[in-house]
Amino acid sequence: MVYQYNETAFKTRLDQEAEFTTRAMGTLLPVDEGPEGRLMDAVRYSALMGGKRVRPYLTLNTAALFNVDPKCALRVAAAIEMVHCYSLVHDDLPAMDDDDLRRGQPTCHIKYDEATAILAGDALLTRAFEVLSEDGTHQDANVRIELVKELSKAAGPFGMVGGQMLDLIAHEHDLDMSEVARLQRMKTGALINIACVSGAILGKAQDSSLHKLHGYAHDLGLAFQIVDDLLDVTGDEEDVGKRIGKDEEQGKATFVSLMGVDHARDQAQLLRDQAIEQLEVFGEKADPLRDMAHFVVNRVS
Repeated sequence: MVYQYNETAFKTRLDQEAEFTTRAMGTLLPVDEGPEGRLMDAVRYSALMGGKRVRPYLTLNTAALFNVDPKCALRVAAAIEMVHCYSLVHDDLPAMDDDDLRRGQPTCHIKYDEATAILAGDALLTRAFEVLSEDGTHQDANVRIELVKELSKAAGPFGMVGGQMLDLIAHEHDLDMSEVARLQRMKTGALINIACVSGAILGKAQDSSLHKLHGYAHDLGLAFQIVDDLLDVTGDEEDVGKRIGKDEEQGKATFVSLMGVDHARDQAQLLRDQAIEQLEVFGEKADPLRDMAHFVVNRVS
């Protein structure tokens, strides 16, 4: 059967799996009635207030390639999304991007205060690793250790956090294309990569399968960031859910500023096609991942 992208069917599936993830996170991040309850209120506000849940979708559907227990995959998906949500809370702070809107709602430091937002991010990050280390995530301790190690690398100084540092100083340098690509591979791509390969880790997949998923994640992550850059220039603020035009205001080099809108759009489509090619070995079981590659390039938010 020839693969065809069905946007309506995909969005239905994405919404369903986003709801599964949100419910799992709601259980893993319980309400706290104690005097420190304000912290968990801020944590739950930041983690449960919506979002497309792209990274959990990737984890759930790569895990399905290897017949992983869906309950285990959902715990890992929730943990990775906690790390993503923590990064958004800290990214929005005045010391970072200084945003007051996220997903169309007040950012955590606006809703609460800066100190509470910092602690909420800290809580999400540390809780994620606690979830990965628990027996319910996988019966094999070696698998749990591998997940902790790979998520640590993705989120740490040589991954997302390092990429954020590069982004903070980007306006001080005239970055070329390779430097912008490296920045985004760290800041955005590293977490997308662990979202893709975590399912293979859970399924104890062969190295050849991991290699293909790394390739898929690499191309998908760059396409995702190019579209983000495009939306900052051509998007509608109401659709995007946050202030746009910031990159140009700050004089940052982006894929769009270096390539132009049309070339950037063409590059995103090329990366989509390359990502899809990486999935050939998995057959029809990888159709949900093919759908995500199309969605990433076509999205408006």
